[in-house]
This record gives sequence, structure tokens and C-alpha cells, in this order.
Amino acid sequence: MLRRLVPHPLLSLLLLVVWILLVNKITVGNLLLGGVLGLLVPIFTAPYWPDRPVVHRPLKVAEYILVVLWDILVANVQVAFIVLFKPNAKIESHWINVPLELTSAEAITVLAGTITMTPGTVSAVLSADAGNILVHCLHTDDPDAVRDDIKSRYERRLKEIFQ
Repeated sequence: MLRRLVPHPLLSLLLLVVWILLVNKITVGNLLLGGVLGLLVPIFTAPYWPDRPVVHRPLKVAEYILVVLWDILVANVQVAFIVLFKPNAKIESHWINVPLELTSAEAITVLAGTITMTPGTVSAVLSADAGNILVHCLHTDDPDAVRDDIKSRYERRLKEIFQ
């Protein structure tokens, strides 16, 4: 019965927090409205979530977030140096094919989003069989190292989280 009333408890909590952050004022009315939204939105959207992803190691999620935030910070500095100090003729952009071991659609989506959020790389195309992802890298001397870095830093952790 509780599962039908609150089908996605974390989503409900997240919606409440986002609502409070949006209105920027904690009052009883805002908490009640945020709570109602946090309960109703997941109930109405539950049919669209038939196979909810299972996170097997929740603590690894925190580790993954910290790694991604660090990589975004470092990549911002690297891209700034490339843009400011490297002549256009010396920038070596590459398309890199990254073979995937991930099978979960959610994990592949998180990987593609992570690659795109990290400055200097963009995930462009996922193959029809979801076995490869095509990544554009702004500048690298070694495309194989970028591929290996994506697999070791991101894909390996996502496999631990989702599979």
C-alpha cells in the first residue's frame, strides 16, 4: 500500500526540496504545497517508470559524483588554456569510438551525460545496438588514452552502481 502512495520516495523528497529552493522561503504553506507536489507527481508518472533502475551500491554514487565534479573542474581549466593559449592550427580534435560494456539504458544515459558535461568532450552518437558511443574530443594527442580514461573513470564506476 505504501509503495502505491509513494512509488518513488527519493523523487518525492527531491521535488519537495526543489520546490522550497524555487520559492526561496520556508513556510508551512510552501512545505505543504511542495509535499503535495512531491506525492502527486510520482503517482501520476509511475506508469511511465515500469522498470525502475536498481542502484546496487549507493555509496558508489557519491564517489561517482565527486569524481565527475573534480573532472569538470580540471577540464574547465584545461579547456580555458587550450582556448586562450593554443593556436587553432595546433588543436588536435578527434572522434573517438568508445566500446561499451554497460547494458543498462540508465547507466548508458548517465555516461553520455557525464561525457557531455565534462568540458572538452561531447557524446555524439550511440550505436544502434548500444555497444559503442562516439565521442568528440576538443584536443588530445592520444585518442586511445581518452577512451581508456572514459572507461576506467566513468564506465567502471557505473557498472558497479547499476549492474
